[in-house]
Amino acid sequence: MAKIKSPATISTEFDIDPEDLFRLGIIDTQLASDTNLFIDPLLLEGSAHPEINTGAATAYEQRFELIIKLLRVSEVKGDLPWRKVEKLFKFSEISWTCLGYSSSVRGAGFGKELTTHALDTAAQIVRLGITDIDFFMGLSLFEEGIGADRISDMTTNIIIKDLVRLTQRVNKDLKIPSREFKVEGELQELPVNPYTDSPLIFVPTDIVRDLPIATDWSDISRAVKENEELRERVSGKIGQIWSTMTKKDKANIKNAALSSKESFEQLLEMLREVPLEPYDFTRDENGESFWVKLTKIGFEYPVKFKNSTAPATAEEAVAFVEEMILQFQDLIENKGIWKELWSDDKKPRREKAAQRLFFTMAYSYCKANNLDITPEADAGNGPVDFKFSSGFNNRVLVEIKLSTNSLLHGYQKQLEIYKTAEDTDHGIYLVIDVGGLGQKYAEVQRARREAIERGEKTSKIFLIDGNRKASASKR
Repeated sequence: MAKIKSPATISTEFDIDPEDLFRLGIIDTQLASDTNLFIDPLLLEGSAHPEINTGAATAYEQRFELIIKLLRVSEVKGDLPWRKVEKLFKFSEISWTCLGYSSSVRGAGFGKELTTHALDTAAQIVRLGITDIDFFMGLSLFEEGIGADRISDMTTNIIIKDLVRLTQRVNKDLKIPSREFKVEGELQELPVNPYTDSPLIFVPTDIVRDLPIATDWSDISRAVKENEELRERVSGKIGQIWSTMTKKDKANIKNAALSSKESFEQLLEMLREVPLEPYDFTRDENGESFWVKLTKIGFEYPVKFKNSTAPATAEEAVAFVEEMILQFQDLIENKGIWKELWSDDKKPRREKAAQRLFFTMAYSYCKANNLDITPEADAGNGPVDFKFSSGFNNRVLVEIKLSTNSLLHGYQKQLEIYKTAEDTDHGIYLVIDVGGLGQKYAEVQRARREAIERGEKTSKIFLIDGNRKASASKR
């Protein structure tokens, strides 16, 4: 996993008010790593941007109408119409939007094998008599390897010219430094991402979701359960399978959907019942954007560390990280930053949001004290949340857990595995209480005491109270 060197976003890098981007309907994407949101083609037609609701929606529709037309006249795999389809279904990686799952800004794309499987299935669907272009979204429900990132990459490839036009229009207001890049064989004047020296393509806020509709069973299952009329219409094998659907059932749902034209049309009907709602940036449950306004938190709340030079020993590195955690605790518990752990509907944001909040604070302190911070450091056994290091030998790992999750396993197993993988004895387990703590913290503390009694090296545990607090006048 690539190292995230900076939490920079469009607004922080180019000194733009995040509210201006929000007003323009543009995502304030990270520039040195991906924002974990994805373009959903089912949202294109409803966008407020003319380049998208007209240009992009039409481009997407025409691409798949042509693919369906060619598949209908193809007589054998490999003939001329089939080869034309293969060219039309060739979707490469596009990283210029800075969206996806990666900690770098690389896309996913479709490889040759995945393309072959997808087209084989598409051909079967067309032979059933299905001509609705939305069935290509349905492929992700039962084709291994077609997930959120590839659906987004597929769509981006098709609508790239429209995204370019939108970017050029919006940048007349933002005035981000730009230069010419070749896009689809044509030179285009586009903003420059200084972290990749590549084009920076703006993405509207109203065409993205945290997962595209057709990759998430829960959305479809919920829609079916809440719609009595739909439940009556959806019957037979596909309806029975859907009622207990899990990700392991891809093969079953594929066989049921391809059993007849009626079955596949039922699948599409269920797909359309999912509300077409883009990601809610105001609520920001996943913590994709809230932390942007907090990137200078370390400078707004300065702290004088005991040692102002880069840690020379592992012990000094541990002491420095512990000081940062105590500062983080003070910010959460006493400076009102606890509010950022909660969305507007008074529900705790996901664990990733707490990790990003810690990163925004720690990054500025590390930068000022010449300590390297690596979020989601991966040495082959899965990613630990953070690795702090000064030289090869001075490494400290920090694992963050919300109280709503299981705590004991993370402390006894995960953190120790990460420490072994990163070749260090020094780890810190940071628990943030947002409710549901119960006896979990006591269990972790007991496990640590028992390990100490056995003579084992243990990781320190910190507990931060991140619960909602009444205003000062009501305390």
